[in-house]
Amino acid sequence: MTDRPTPLPRPDRRAIALYDRFTHGEMGRREFLDRLAALAGSTAAANVLVAALSNDYARAAIVAPDDRRLAITTVGYDAPGGRISGLLAHAKGDAKRPSVIVIHENRGLNPHIQDVTRRLAVSGFLAFGVDLLSTAGGTPTDEDKAREMIAALDLDKTTADLAAAVPYLAGLPLSNGSVGAVGFCWGGGMANRLATASGELKAAVSYYGKPLDPARVPEIKAPLLLHYAGLDERINGDVPAFDAALKENEKDYQIEFYEGADHAFNNDANPARYERKAAALAWDRTIAFLEQHLGAAVPPTR
Repeated sequence: MTDRPTPLPRPDRRAIALYDRFTHGEMGRREFLDRLAALAGSTAAANVLVAALSNDYARAAIVAPDDRRLAITTVGYDAPGGRISGLLAHAKGDAKRPSVIVIHENRGLNPHIQDVTRRLAVSGFLAFGVDLLSTAGGTPTDEDKAREMIAALDLDKTTADLAAAVPYLAGLPLSNGSVGAVGFCWGGGMANRLATASGELKAAVSYYGKPLDPARVPEIKAPLLLHYAGLDERINGDVPAFDAALKENEKDYQIEFYEGADHAFNNDANPARYERKAAALAWDRTIAFLEQHLGAAVPPTR
């Protein structure tokens, strides 16, 4: 564990909503900064807001990269689009355990998602934080560049690359053969897509991910756990039609809303949107759901 810095003041809802629109491609950085300055009353005040709204990766290391309980390495697998790499983490020892693909936000495999991968390893899973920008050179440190690269991906081809991770993980010596997926934001939408593309996937968890087109719901092959933030207007408008299609097609799914929480409420590297209680409850539900469908996890021995 690492000590956390004192958080900046939490921005108001208008600034958070504006930032969300910017980070999801609805406007460029210059327009965002101009509108934020108008909202804040000055450029100086806007700069303070930008710091509060941006990810602070000093907050990311809940489980340290050198945690002695874990074995952590970079691995890769062959996919239709080329070689895909990522971070593989698990508790030390030879016990077989369920496998989980961790699918990043639209910033790529950044320090926060790497830390989420380690958290799942501490919880007893064989966790693989995939880098879906691998074939484009890998996740850059520049978040604006990462978002541009994510936006340029062909989603059908990227889904096929992601689906190839399922048999790869299932075949690893430490895997019990059952593979699930957890995705956040953009990755949440990809988790939904993966559930239609892989007949071997045993479970998918989507954190505030883009709902599938209802016409694609019949293609879903895996149980779903869907987490949504109550204040997330950008995503939630499409949820009722998705929910109705899941019911109509008698899919195995669980849907949870977290009232008062914003999009990205699980991201504790982002003090503006992180909601501790919602994140903790969603995480507990996620672990229980994965164990239900993948088998018992094997945490580190103390």
